[in-house]
Amino acid sequence: MARYTGPVCRLCRREGEKLFLKGEKCAKNVCPINKRPTAPGQHGTSRKKVSEYGQQLREKQKAKRIYGILETQFRHYFEIAERTPGITGENLLRLLEMRLDNTMFRMGFGRSRTEARQIVRHNLVTVNGKKVNIPSYQLRTGDIVQIRDKSKTLQRFKDVLEVTDSRIIPEYLTSEREQLRGVVNAVPNRDQINIPVRETLIVELYSK
Repeated sequence: MARYTGPVCRLCRREGEKLFLKGEKCAKNVCPINKRPTAPGQHGTSRKKVSEYGQQLREKQKAKRIYGILETQFRHYFEIAERTPGITGENLLRLLEMRLDNTMFRMGFGRSRTEARQIVRHNLVTVNGKKVNIPSYQLRTGDIVQIRDKSKTLQRFKDVLEVTDSRIIPEYLTSEREQLRGVVNAVPNRDQINIPVRETLIVELYSK
């Protein structure tokens, strides 16, 4: 599956704000956006006034980059959200939040969404007792997510838990850190999805 493999810090600089693509590391002073807040590239120092279309495009790009997905898949999520009863923008964010890799990240079992995706792809995760290695797998209320028993003793998870110890777990999830196990309590509402994205602009962009 195609994915972005370039330097992620330039993505934050392009959007002009931290997207926390490296997890807790982004909260430290070593984050490049603290030293170079300008956009990447030769003309990055001169930010021009952004048009209405430009604002809509930037919000879409932010959402794609935060969740680590590309255009085709993102458009597919939007089409599902559009067909689902309710507010399209909020439906879109719920679909993205309920991805397995994102839920692993939210539970503190990955330092970043990228690492959580790698853990899933490496067959280290089970959902309701069954092995799942698809990062985009859609979770449902009541699903139990955990690291496979034979993988819980790996040093990487000890390191992950040490780094994510202070991470705040969303109310719609339960995370049993010592057991590397978590439960999806409910589908999140918009107030529980703390990402810097104005989803209404994404809906406006795709509705043109």
